[in-house]
Amino acid sequence: MTVRKYCEILEGTFMIRILQPWYANIGKRVVKRPKFYLSDSGLFHSLSSIETPQQLSASPKLGASWEGFALDCVCRTLGKQDEDLYFWSTHAGAELDLFWQQGGKNWGVEFKYEDAPRLTRSMKTAIEDLQLAGLWVVYPGKASYPLAQNIQTLSLSEVGDAWNYAYLSNQKNSEKSSPL
Repeated sequence: MTVRKYCEILEGTFMIRILQPWYANIGKRVVKRPKFYLSDSGLFHSLSSIETPQQLSASPKLGASWEGFALDCVCRTLGKQDEDLYFWSTHAGAELDLFWQQGGKNWGVEFKYEDAPRLTRSMKTAIEDLQLAGLWVVYPGKASYPLAQNIQTLSLSEVGDAWNYAYLSNQKNSEKSSPL
């Protein structure tokens, strides 16, 4: 049995999520290898020998653990098949954790385990190169706030049962609305 076959079995049993890379001819060298996420963060912690919340807080794997958990939460709300979800990464270091298309537009999500995410060069590059209609930065904080035109932080606690695309559109009109 090949490694690919084992990965297909793990994906088929919902143990891992495999995101394929998004690449279009945009003039940049992009990463073309898939990303693997363990679907069960508890299993990830066990395999990493993380047994207590204190060990998790001190672990260099905390960000990866949270990214996998948050990614799984967001993917469930999008109503997309796994093969319609991608990540994007260039060899120069720009990246987008989750990319998809909806309604003829490109959308993206970054996952940040930070108290107050801020705008990064990578986000600006993703908005421009991928022509994103919107980019959300999902984080564990309590409040959602705009970072820039069409870039909005979103507290993971505000991710509901279905994804709401209207919030970024309303941001332009200075309308106050709930993101989800």
